[in-house]
Amino acid sequence: MEHVIRRVRAEEWAQARDLRLAALQDPLAPIAFYESYEQALGQPDSFWQERTSSAAAGVDVVQFVAEAPDGRWDGTVSVLVESKGNARIGKPAPVDQTHVVGVFVRTEARGSGLAAELFRAALDWSWALDSPRVDRVRLLFHEDNERAAALYRKVGFVPSDDSAPVPEDPPAREYEIRR
Repeated sequence: MEHVIRRVRAEEWAQARDLRLAALQDPLAPIAFYESYEQALGQPDSFWQERTSSAAAGVDVVQFVAEAPDGRWDGTVSVLVESKGNARIGKPAPVDQTHVVGVFVRTEARGSGLAAELFRAALDWSWALDSPRVDRVRLLFHEDNERAAALYRKVGFVPSDDSAPVPEDPPAREYEIRR
């Protein structure tokens, strides 16, 4: 199946919402995402419109989607810009960096290389930023999410020494992996 990897457009908020809701129904969603299906489902349309509009603008967040020839979205990845001293998630960034979040590929498209294509787009966008010029790209994964960890290693991420407690489950850890 030939997919087009592209940035989301502001008017596509309903498709972005539907894909996010699908991601949050994945069996590993409780350890892969910070929000639940119920929380996301309860958001008003204005939330999804603003979220998608911000990602489409691509200033401090961008979202890529994998679009099948029939228009179906089979995957997504988002990237947050984190300037030195600031962080959208976790402790303040020691350097200018981007943070990959919201990685999801529908079950039927897994194993096809689609996730690697989404990561390529996310990494290309990160390294091409002019302001700030990033020194690294990072992401966090739950200690029990071996499927995600294996994917991230496959696309070239390496472990750092950083970890943090999972906000909703402090005994559990999230590990940082970066490029």
